[in-house]
Amino acid sequence: MDFSYDARTLELRERLLAFMDEYVHPAEAVLEEQLADPAREHWDIPPVVAELQAHARRLGLWNLFFQDRHSLPGEGGAGLTNLQYAPLAEITGRSPHLAPAALNCAAPDTGNMELLAQFADADQRKQWLEPLLNAEIRSAFAMTEPEVASSDASNIATRIERDGDEYVVNGRKWYITGAMNPACKIFIVMGKTDPSAEPHRQQSMILVPRDTPGVTVRRGMRVFGYDDADHGGHAEITFEDVRVPAGNLIGEEGSGFAIAQARLGPGRIHHCMRAIGIAERALELMCRRTLERVAFGRPLAEQGVVQDWIAESRVRIEQARLLVLKTAWLMDTVGNRGAHTEIQAIKIATPLTVEWILDKAVQAYGAAGVSQDTPLAQLWAGNRTLRLADGPDEVHKRSLARRELKRHREAGR
Repeated sequence: MDFSYDARTLELRERLLAFMDEYVHPAEAVLEEQLADPAREHWDIPPVVAELQAHARRLGLWNLFFQDRHSLPGEGGAGLTNLQYAPLAEITGRSPHLAPAALNCAAPDTGNMELLAQFADADQRKQWLEPLLNAEIRSAFAMTEPEVASSDASNIATRIERDGDEYVVNGRKWYITGAMNPACKIFIVMGKTDPSAEPHRQQSMILVPRDTPGVTVRRGMRVFGYDDADHGGHAEITFEDVRVPAGNLIGEEGSGFAIAQARLGPGRIHHCMRAIGIAERALELMCRRTLERVAFGRPLAEQGVVQDWIAESRVRIEQARLLVLKTAWLMDTVGNRGAHTEIQAIKIATPLTVEWILDKAVQAYGAAGVSQDTPLAQLWAGNRTLRLADGPDEVHKRSLARRELKRHREAGR
């Protein structure tokens, strides 16, 4: 395994770092001002995001995650491998509320665009994928439900029932990321088409335009008190006798579980790539703070316990980065299925690593660390949710343990 950056990655990395320094980091204060503007409609994306997107397009930093153009006109994608994209996504993680959106590389749109590219038919890609690639609209992935344990996707209770040339959707979803954003025009909804089928063949995926009668976006959900309005929030949505054309079904009936797994794998590694960038920024902030502050007659940075935090943070970042790079390399060489163990491993390890580093950075800042005067508290809240998003730690550990035990059982025979 060779994790050295190739010439294209080095060139894009240099260009992206310059973009971050010149445009993104200075725009963080602008974002805060625009979010606090009393004249702003609460769920509208602040104008600074569109300004950054214009710069990113001009600089060729657009849709970097998207590997397959599918002969699409318009913006298309950069055609990068996972191993090429990993260090770039890490850089965007240093400003997670601005940089991914500026490059049109923000969740949940990235996963939705990959899903549409892989599973949608030509008409569906034309209608929804192309405008997503051009950032003309936003999208949401409606899977999680409040009434069931969504860690087991076979529990999904939303019904998708065929009625002539239409499907009728009934159900309730929540924590649907991005759905409060007025620019979110399409929901990819997971529900059951055949409850009597085997557990992993009961579910299907269907495209539901936001303005379809019967769709009600009821409220924005908060995450540790944050509404995440800067990137479209998280909605609770009800679907009441929602009728859409039968042609809105993605793939075939019963393929929803398989499509979800194909979508969530790349999504998990994208989250982990960005999370390492969060950890790097937290460590940087910790070092700056402890060099500036004096307690008991000397800088905090000279205190043994603080030096232990800093050293341990660097070790943990390097370990996590190597595991993510190995996973990216495997996804490129043997496919997502062949990298299943590593995808689950990084989903367990990376958020925990970043959470530990953020916690120490908060501790170094004291009261300021839990305030709105540093990004640490909001970064901690966002990172903590990763231990639930795309499957909680316990589900991934259960799967990993079963795979490990199976290998030893077979060896014993």
